[in-house]
This record gives sequence, C-alpha cells and structure tokens, in this order.
Amino acid sequence: MSDAILGHVALGYSPFIDRQRAVTATRLTVFPLKPDVQLDAAQLLLALAAVWPADGGRVSLNVASESLLQDLLRADVAPNVMIEVPAFMASEPANTESLDQLHRNGNVLLLKGRPLKELPRQVLPCFKYSIIEIADDRRVGETSAATSGIARTIPHVQAGVSTVAEMESSFARGAAAVLGWPIDDVVANQVARGKPAGQTDLQVIVELINRVDKAEPIEKLEATLKRDPSLAFKLMRYINSPAFGLSVEISSFRHAIMMLGYGRLKRWLALLLATGGKETNLRPVMFAAVRRGLFMEELVRASNDEEMRNEMFICGVFSLLDRMFKQPFAELLRTIPVPQRVVQALVDGSGPYQPYLELVKSVESASLYDFRNAAETLMMSVAEINRAALRALTSAAQLD
Repeated sequence: MSDAILGHVALGYSPFIDRQRAVTATRLTVFPLKPDVQLDAAQLLLALAAVWPADGGRVSLNVASESLLQDLLRADVAPNVMIEVPAFMASEPANTESLDQLHRNGNVLLLKGRPLKELPRQVLPCFKYSIIEIADDRRVGETSAATSGIARTIPHVQAGVSTVAEMESSFARGAAAVLGWPIDDVVANQVARGKPAGQTDLQVIVELINRVDKAEPIEKLEATLKRDPSLAFKLMRYINSPAFGLSVEISSFRHAIMMLGYGRLKRWLALLLATGGKETNLRPVMFAAVRRGLFMEELVRASNDEEMRNEMFICGVFSLLDRMFKQPFAELLRTIPVPQRVVQALVDGSGPYQPYLELVKSVESASLYDFRNAAETLMMSVAEINRAALRALTSAAQLD
C-alpha cells in the first residue's frame, strides 16, 4: 500500500516520560496540510507499523483531523497504538461504541481537554489517562496534589512541559507522566571551571574523541577506554546494534577501529558522549539528542555525501550538550574537536546546517507554521521530511 499520506500531513514527535524519568512512549502528532484532502487511516497505520510494530514500543496518536480520527476510532488498531481523543468527541454518543471496542481490544485511550458536558457513563472507564496542558492546569502553583481542592476522576498526563523544573513540579502535583521536551532550561553565561558537576565520567569520552581526532595509535585509545569499562560496553552495544547496519559482529574496540576507521568511529563516540551521563533528569535530553542526530543525518541521506551525513549526525547529537554539561557552546566546543560547520550551527546559529536543525526543532515542537517555513527554506517536500523522521525514529528504537 502507498504511503502517499506522508505527503499530505506534517508530523511531530515528543516523549512520554514517567516518574522515573524513563521514556515510555512516543507521541506522534499528525497535522493535515489541507483541510479538504481525505486522509487514509489505513495508510497512516501502515506507516506507523514500520516504526512501532505490534510487538514493539508504544506510540500515541495526536491527530489534528476530526475525520481522520473518526476513521481511526473505527479501524483495527494494534494494541501498542494509543489514541488521544478530544473531550468533545468523547462526549458524542455516536462514538461510544467505537471507544468501548478499542478499550476492550486493549488500546490505551487518552482524554484531551476538559469536557463541556458529562461523558456517557460507558465511556469514562475507557480512558486510562486524561491529558492536561500545563498552561490550562488550575493546579499550577500548588506545592502538591494533596494541597489542591481539585479532584480528578482518572490519572493525568501533564502536556506542554519544556523545562526540568516544570517536569518536577508536574510530578509533585501528581502527574502519572509528563509529555513534552524538558530541554529548554537556560544555560548560564558564566563558564563553569573544572569538570561540570555529575559529568566527570564523560571526560573519558571527551579525551577519547580528541585522541581519535588526532588518529593516535590504537593502543593509546584502548588504554583510555579501559578507564571506564561501562562506557566501553555501551559503545560496543551501539556499534553492534541493527541501526549501525554492520554484517559482522564487532568483538573488540580494536576490531571496531579496523572495521570502521577513525572517521566513522568519531560519530559513535559523539553519540556515547550525549548519552553517557548518569543524571536522571537528563534522560529526556539524551533521548532528544539521539533522535536529533539520526534525523539530521536522514535529511541528507540522498546526497550520498558521507562526510556531510556524519557531520549532520554529530551536529544533532551535540545540539543539547550545553544542557548536559551546563556550559555554553562557545566554551564547551573548545575542548571537543568538531567540524567548522557544526560550530557555526551550534555557536553562531549560522552556516549550512542551521536550517536543518531548525527543521528538527519544528518537528519536536509540532509547530505547523515553523514546519512549513523550514521546509520551504530547505526546498524539501513534506513527504521527504516525514520519511526521514520515521526512518530516524526506527533507527532510534533499534538503539534503545
């Protein structure tokens, strides 16, 4: 079946984060580009199955088309697909049977928005969670759920979270999960001296990246990596993942260098740097960094320029290092060798890679306006962008 639907919608994605700060599902937002185009629910589900097969991870559909959502409610939906239902649709008796059937099939349903009228008695138990935007939450400002006089019938997911402080306060108010990207914390302009707190283990990777950049002998690289066996294990796991696409299993760090060469190895050390921290609140940042790198690489895969693909990957993966190390890029990148085009994008907000980074951010924020502008700037079709996003999400799932 054709994936023609990818040329008629704009996709956005963001994570569901539980109280342990683990990412438990991905929200996929689907915007129709033209209201008069009939969208095929079967095509959408087929495209999703390639990324989230029935026995794979969970995805939550946030569909901004009433007709497409109506079709989805009546479709045969895999049990790992969750569906977000606006309150006005949940209140309609005509949808009661479909919601009840999805619930009995094991699909998780999430109620969006505050109902303007009472839900049918049969419908309320179908919803596992309600989704409450942080901007609309009347409990914001309360120190905990216990101090609020607002009672909630079902557990809630807090949406629109963009900082670590918002994430922590949402959990303190009783949220079962948060939905969004808690990555927008401001990085102080003052430069931290010495090793950033909680990041001392990452200095081994920084040293290793520098040694690889200088093409030092394998013996020196191995000696550096042996200082942190857990990082060595994680690097080998990444290299042997399906996302890497090697036909043979890499059995040692020396073997990896022989098979990959110093250039390709550097990109996987970049990924290791972005995901090697141990601070719990940074898990969503690491999740975002991996997907940014893979997405940016996919956006230029058709160029057949391996150097550009590797640099785009590093640009995306490194684009949140300032949050992880709590240092501004201008200072941080003095200690880590990166290509000049990456420095331009991250430090100066300029250069050829900057428009691609802006496109990725527009997809993360599910901003249709920014998505259109970024696509026009890059002269890329919507279908190209959506396919690249789904390929990146597939590779990220293989790494996870």
